Amino acid sequence: MGKLILLLGGARSGKSSFAEKKAREWGGDNVLYVATSETKDEEMCQRVQKHRDSRPATWETLEAPLDVSSAVRASNRTSRVILVDCITFLVSNYLMAASEPVGNPFGLPSADPFDEKIEFAVRADVDALARYAHDYNVTMLVVSNEVGMGLVPEYDLGRAYRDLLGRANQDLARQADEVYLLLAGLPMQLKQAGSL
Repeated sequence: MGKLILLLGGARSGKSSFAEKKAREWGGDNVLYVATSETKDEEMCQRVQKHRDSRPATWETLEAPLDVSSAVRASNRTSRVILVDCITFLVSNYLMAASEPVGNPFGLPSADPFDEKIEFAVRADVDALARYAHDYNVTMLVVSNEVGMGLVPEYDLGRAYRDLLGRANQDLARQADEVYLLLAGLPMQLKQAGSL
């Protein structure tokens, strides 16, 4: 029986560092690191490279910007620890694939960002990821941002994104064995196995 651990926090809260530390403790050199970000500009390329340099070279890296559950299922053979970083990008990737503004990144969405098909795809992917963690003998650490504590976004895409990520986080938290909230690098356990 596997274990699902959800790590939530704001930007630069320490959630990825905490997840990597736990992955090292539990998996040593045998960790599958699942990256959901896409490198579409120079700044993102530099961020990704910095992340790669901070991880042990022995960790296998799987890039899965969409359909992360299928990618994990297809690739993981021996890793007993899987770190998915992060659901934040995964949700953004789904939203942008369906409704990215054409020509102007700050323009109006090209399709309805509140389309139920987008939410269905996101929630199906995170549910399948949670099932994988529980069906196989793995410890899966899943990192995601908490974006519901700020102002209501002014634009459709921002509101749709906040709603999608919030629902995905709720789905994961409901299925997780443990949930942590990180603030200023300090982890606070919100849920432990057998609670709620």
